[in-house]
Amino acid sequence: MTTMNPDMPSGEARREARSAQSPPAPPYDVLLLADYFTDLIFTGLESVPRLGADTFGHGFEVVPGGGFHAARALHRLGLRTGWVCHLGNDLFSRYILEEAQKEGLDTTLFRLHPQQQILVSVAFSFVDDRGFISYADEIERQSPVPLILEHRPRLVHLGSLEYGPGLLELVEAAHRVGTQVCMDCQYTRETLETPGVEEAIQAVDVFCPNASEALQLCQQEQLEGALDRLSGLARCLVVKLGCEGVIARCRGEEIRVPALPVQVVDTTGAGDCFDAGLIYGLLQGDPLETCLRCANICGGLSTLGPGSTTAPTLEEMLRWAEHPY
Repeated sequence: MTTMNPDMPSGEARREARSAQSPPAPPYDVLLLADYFTDLIFTGLESVPRLGADTFGHGFEVVPGGGFHAARALHRLGLRTGWVCHLGNDLFSRYILEEAQKEGLDTTLFRLHPQQQILVSVAFSFVDDRGFISYADEIERQSPVPLILEHRPRLVHLGSLEYGPGLLELVEAAHRVGTQVCMDCQYTRETLETPGVEEAIQAVDVFCPNASEALQLCQQEQLEGALDRLSGLARCLVVKLGCEGVIARCRGEEIRVPALPVQVVDTTGAGDCFDAGLIYGLLQGDPLETCLRCANICGGLSTLGPGSTTAPTLEEMLRWAEHPY
């Protein structure tokens, strides 16, 4: 209850009372649903690793990966981000928690388990692409719907392809409170023939696979065919093309934006940082082309170092956005 100063003019008292009764701003701009990974990144390789041969790189880094990339990039862009991250009692989980605290990430929604929750990837990174060898413990998850209804974020971002009744329930809850839903794809063995996948793509507001993921989903060899198929399902389709930039089809409009011209060191996490730039633009209400430029800038600058360590701050992104490239 507001205590009014008896000497306060009545008009000012009314303004204070109205301010006290106004609903608080949502605590989060973005609710991020994505698992952590610890990435062991080998760079400077002369060839892809193969059986029966030792392959040596000229660079090696251990960096926090998976959802950490998007969480870091969103945070650096000034977006209040609640990351639902499952951690255990293992050294990889402790490492992620320490790095999150160093970065200044909000850890309120971290879920700590009494057993190990190891998620680790060995990445062999090249200029144009990268591959992974990964391991992930099973994680006992709870529906994120209560979090959506409690926090009412402006946007929910799914770091990988999700489908089935749980996804549809999530989207319905998000839309009920005025929240957008953006979904990445990540590597998947699913196709559009997998029950529930088409419905999931139709349900979310933005679907943003990369080119190889789009081809896999559609079982196509030519990107144009995959674009036609996916754009017939998605409300807004954004396809990441790596060094060739991005193509989007949204509400009957097609936009292509070239990639940022940079000297690539490592592409690990670039897609997640791209997503962060895209989300920033969407939440600003920017035109689609501006959103795609922000996405390309964030994704491109993140490739200047290992993982997402060089993801830009908001000031850095806006400086690049001021000039054509």
